[in-house]
Amino acid sequence: MSATLHGAGHEAQVQSAVDVMQRAYAPYSQFRVGATLVAADGSEFHGCNVENASYPAGICAERSALSAAVAAGQRRFSLHVVATEATEPTPPCGICRQALVEFEPQLQIVSASLDGRRVSYRLSELLPVPFTPASLAHR
Repeated sequence: MSATLHGAGHEAQVQSAVDVMQRAYAPYSQFRVGATLVAADGSEFHGCNVENASYPAGICAERSALSAAVAAGQRRFSLHVVATEATEPTPPCGICRQALVEFEPQLQIVSASLDGRRVSYRLSELLPVPFTPASLAHR
């Protein structure tokens, strides 16, 4: 994997992800996450993780932002920023990677820590052999 380390970049989107992270509901893991998803037309959608006592009922910040974007009619994306309070920048989990690849396999993902560290990936690097709509083709 060829993640790129950055000290800055996409500051407005990172700040939006940090802001929404502050509103996350994470009483069980204490791991708050915020996300900003930028559509191809430049519009932005935000999400935070929302946990539940029945753990599978929770939703990650990345999929929360994706749901808001899809509900608004968006299907093409250029950037997804993830912010956490972790010491190291944290990429999306596997379920989020799978959800995002449905729409944009080459999506740029920027993971940000609160101390200013940034790591940039292409989604195809994080999920090199995805299950896509083409995988459902009948032969």
